[in-house]
Amino acid sequence: MALSIAIIAALLSLVVAEPLSKKDPSAMLSESTNNLGLSLYHIMVKDESLKSQNVLFSPVVLTSSLGVMSMGARQNTASQVKSLLNVPLHEDKLHLSISELLGDVSNEAVRNTTWKIGSSIYGPLWAKLTKDFVEKSKVHYGHDHTKINFREKRRALLEINNWAAEKTKGKLSEITSDLPASEGAMFINTMYLKPHWGEAFHQDMVDRRGFMMSRTRTVSLPMMHRTGFYKYYEDAANELQIVEMPLGQKQSSLLIIMPFHVEPLERLENMLTTENLHRWSEQLREVAVAVSLPKIDLDVKHELQKHLQQLGLVEAVDKSKADFSGITGNKDLHISSFLHATAFEITPGGNPFDQNLYGREELKTPKLFYADHPFIFLIQDKKTNSILLIGRLLKPNDGRHDEL
Repeated sequence: MALSIAIIAALLSLVVAEPLSKKDPSAMLSESTNNLGLSLYHIMVKDESLKSQNVLFSPVVLTSSLGVMSMGARQNTASQVKSLLNVPLHEDKLHLSISELLGDVSNEAVRNTTWKIGSSIYGPLWAKLTKDFVEKSKVHYGHDHTKINFREKRRALLEINNWAAEKTKGKLSEITSDLPASEGAMFINTMYLKPHWGEAFHQDMVDRRGFMMSRTRTVSLPMMHRTGFYKYYEDAANELQIVEMPLGQKQSSLLIIMPFHVEPLERLENMLTTENLHRWSEQLREVAVAVSLPKIDLDVKHELQKHLQQLGLVEAVDKSKADFSGITGNKDLHISSFLHATAFEITPGGNPFDQNLYGREELKTPKLFYADHPFIFLIQDKKTNSILLIGRLLKPNDGRHDEL
C-alpha cells in the first residue's frame, strides 16, 4: 500500500512539473520581475517620506538579490521569499535563469552601455557563512560576502562606502551614513547606469532651460534637443504622451511617460500597470519627434526593507522568526537592511546619427516631446521585455535656483 502511494505521488509530481518545463523560463522570469518592480514602485510612491523625492531602482538587480536570499532561506522564510519572486521554476532553473538574465542585460561590451553593478551581503562578525552558500551565490550572482563589526560604526561605514565607490567607479562615494539598529545581514545593491543613445544628441544642442518641478517652482538645468524618428504615442483622453528611444545597439530602450501639463504624477502612477504598458506599447508608432530632455546626473538611494515587508517579506526581517539556516547553518540570522543605491546619467553621447534622415519631409513638422516637468521612465530590454530600471524624475540633481 505504501509503495502504491509512493508511485502515485511520484507520477503526480511529474505531471505537475511537466507544464513548468515546457514554458520559456526567460518569459516567466520577465513577467514575474516586471510585476515585482511595478508592485514595489506603487508601494514606494505612496510612502509619505518619498512623496517629493525621485524614485529609482532596478527590478532585475532586486530579483537577483532575492534569488541569493532564497538560496539561504528555509521553511516559512523561504516560502515568503519565493512568493515575492513568484517565478514558477524549479530551484536549479530559477537561479540559472536569473543569472543568465542579469549577465545578458548588464553586458557592457555587447550593449554599448555603462552599467556597473555591485551586490553584497554584510553580516555581523559572529555569522559563519556556509561554504556551499558562498560558492553558489558567487557563481550564480557574483555576490560579495563581508563581515563587519557593527559596534565599530565609523569603520564599518567607511568599508561599506568604499566598496560602493569601487563597484561604481567612484559615482557612489557614500551610500549610507548609518547602520541598522540590529546586527543582521545587510543586503546591498549598487549601480551606475549611463545609457548611450542609439543615435546621439548633438553636443552643441545643449542649453540651460527651466524644469518645472511644480506650477510654482522651477529649476534651471541643461536640456538636450534632438529631432529624429522615434516610437511615439499621444493619449488625448488621459492627457499623456509617450516616447520610446533606442539605446546602445538597440537591445534596450528608454520609455518616458509624461502628462501633457505640470501636475503631480499620482494620476499617471495609478495607470502604471502591466496591462497599460502593453496597451501603450501596441499604440506606439514611429514618427518624427522633436525631443528635449534634461541632461541629468541622479544619485538615488532607497532602504527597501519596509517596502519589501509590505509586499510580504515579513519573517526574513524578524529576528525571532527568520530562518536563514542555509546561509549560516543555524537559525541565527535575519535581514536588518536592504539598501538599493543607483547613480544614473542621461547625457548626449551615443552612436553617430544618420545624416540622410535630415532630408525627409516629416522632420519639418515633428511631434513635440518637451520633458520640462516631472515624468515616469523605464529602461526595457527588447529581447525579454524585462524592466531593467524604473523611476520617476521630480527634481533634477543639477538644478541651480528656484523661480516663482
